[in-house]
Amino acid sequence: MMAVVVSIVPYKFLPPKIGGQKGIAFFNNYFSRYVQLTCVTIKRNENDYAKTYEAIPFFSESRLRYINPLYVLKLNRLLKRKKATHILLEHPYMGWMAFLVKRLTSAKLIVHSHNMEGLRFKTIGKWWWKVLWHYERTIHRQADYNFFIHEEDRKYAVKNFGLNNEKCMVATYGIEVNAPPTESEVKLAKDYVHKTHGIAQSEKILLFAGSFNYKPNCDALEFIDKKLAPLLQLKNFPHKILICGPWLNTGLATHPNVIITGFVDDINLYFKAADVFVNPVEDGGGIKTKLVEALGYNANAVSTLNGATGVDPAICNGKLVVVKDTEPETFANGVIEASRIEVNIPPEFYQQFYWGYITKKAAEFIQE
Repeated sequence: MMAVVVSIVPYKFLPPKIGGQKGIAFFNNYFSRYVQLTCVTIKRNENDYAKTYEAIPFFSESRLRYINPLYVLKLNRLLKRKKATHILLEHPYMGWMAFLVKRLTSAKLIVHSHNMEGLRFKTIGKWWWKVLWHYERTIHRQADYNFFIHEEDRKYAVKNFGLNNEKCMVATYGIEVNAPPTESEVKLAKDYVHKTHGIAQSEKILLFAGSFNYKPNCDALEFIDKKLAPLLQLKNFPHKILICGPWLNTGLATHPNVIITGFVDDINLYFKAADVFVNPVEDGGGIKTKLVEALGYNANAVSTLNGATGVDPAICNGKLVVVKDTEPETFANGVIEASRIEVNIPPEFYQQFYWGYITKKAAEFIQE
């Protein structure tokens, strides 16, 4: 019997533009192949983008939606009308509400964690992180099933939240491709990027992408601009570094080899064109979604140890060079090393990171 799932997403994610939004939108698209899915979300979402499942404008735009008890009654009525077997909660913030609805119905509660939220806020210096940590722990303990973004988070939660190991699984961030791009696709992408940004054919295309309303990404950009680019220039390594993402302005970079593109309509084109994806992120939790996407499009990559969390180099066929931290000399040498790699990302990578495989496993897990 197919599971009937009501997904709670109390923020804007459609259309999906950044990593976190894509993580939910694409998970729902593929998950709905294996379950009957309804998503309740805020009114500002463009629900036409929900092609394979029903998205309902359910919550108001007010911040009070997170504490409004009337939504418990509304959710209770909806779950009974849909004959829902499961509640899928994205992030723990509405956990108290989902728990009460679980008690009012026979539905099982799934908490889908995208980070250890309490620990993530600790790394960026929020004094109240431990309050969130305890709340997050409580919500996970009330869940019937827990999905985590990578194995390290799963192990941490089992140990520190006291969870049942058999009720926890990894449902990582995924990609929509299950094979490397063809040579002709790569050539077209490189020709476009070289021409659009005035990059010489002799110069390597390096790429960093992310959302720049997030301090760890801004710190990484400062490292690229102030330390990495000057050092690569001193080493006579011909290159240009493209910086893609929202909330960017040209004043954030000063080195002539660093090009600020801002938000681009088709980031996949840039992944295909990149010789090396650079990921000098040292703080923050979860999995670095752009690293997964870059490797999926067959780019070589160099990353800090923190930035590579959740991506096992053993399934990357040598295409992921991991350095301990952002010590400039070590990172620059890693970039040069990565630029010389001429192998393809292997099938093992897609078996872990293709959305179709991830969501099929998740559906089977909650129905066993």
